[in-house]
Amino acid sequence: MELQDGPAEHPLSGLTWRPMTVADLDAVAQIAVIGFPDHFEGLECFANRLALTPSGCFVLAGADGAAKGYLVAYPWRANDAPALNTLIEAIPGDAQVMYLHDLALHPDVRGRGCARPIVERLAGEARAAGWPALALVAVNDAAPFWEGQGFAVVETAEMAAKLQTYGPDARYMLRRL
Repeated sequence: MELQDGPAEHPLSGLTWRPMTVADLDAVAQIAVIGFPDHFEGLECFANRLALTPSGCFVLAGADGAAKGYLVAYPWRANDAPALNTLIEAIPGDAQVMYLHDLALHPDVRGRGCARPIVERLAGEARAAGWPALALVAVNDAAPFWEGQGFAVVETAEMAAKLQTYGPDARYMLRRL
């Protein structure tokens, strides 16, 4: 598996992380429904995030170029998370962390170690840009997965009410850079 900045080449594994494009949005929305059936976010939400922070949006492409996964991240406030399936007018001027909004893989490619390379790339780029941490909300009992990626659960009064909208297993997590 490789990480690409430009047009994707086709490595032996057949999977390559590359920048997301508008042409990927339908597939991204379909993967989101599979990965997060209880946390719906529509195509407009992904188009919004891509328009605001294209440098934080990636697609895992198969050998045929079709999207098999995605990652969406953008600057945001610490101890906060945008409401599900809402459009953001602008990146907050007081953003303090790089917020990993979503990482989802199609079931056909799960368990192949595809997540770690893009999470590490995001961490490296965020560190280089001066962000002190990555933040996310883990859902679907994914906190142990994210702990394996270097994140730790952070419980704050600010997040307690907001996390209720994400479900009972939701955890706000932080990875210091």
